[in-house]
Amino acid sequence: MRPATRRTVAVLFAVAAACVAGGAEAQVRAKADLRCEQASEVLLYDCTVGLVDSRTNEPLTGLAVTIGADMPSMAGAHSVRPVVAAEGPAKGTYRFRLALEMHGDWALLINLSGATRDRVVKVLRFEDGRVGEAPPPRR
Repeated sequence: MRPATRRTVAVLFAVAAACVAGGAEAQVRAKADLRCEQASEVLLYDCTVGLVDSRTNEPLTGLAVTIGADMPSMAGAHSVRPVVAAEGPAKGTYRFRLALEMHGDWALLINLSGATRDRVVKVLRFEDGRVGEAPPPRR
């Protein structure tokens, strides 16, 4: 291996090691508590997500939060464009309205950016007049 190539490889390894070491300490894994209620129209839901740091249980505030949705049973066929959540009155809460295409199990993709960058996925079952946790998939 040529000396210039060795230096380049050494620099790349050093940068990668620094990123991994710094990222491990700075990385915050968010926990999300998601609640949705049917709004005035069928397939329209008003939702609130509570976000906390999974290590400290401190509320995560001041973030840009977007939520999209995909139907796991029909991947790619049914999805909802991401909507922007507005920060709610309680610390760490964000509100949004979700318009779905049909009832069933939906994976909500909660994307956080700002001081904390993360993605949390929650699967809920949306039925007429009722929203709850989806049962685990059968194997």
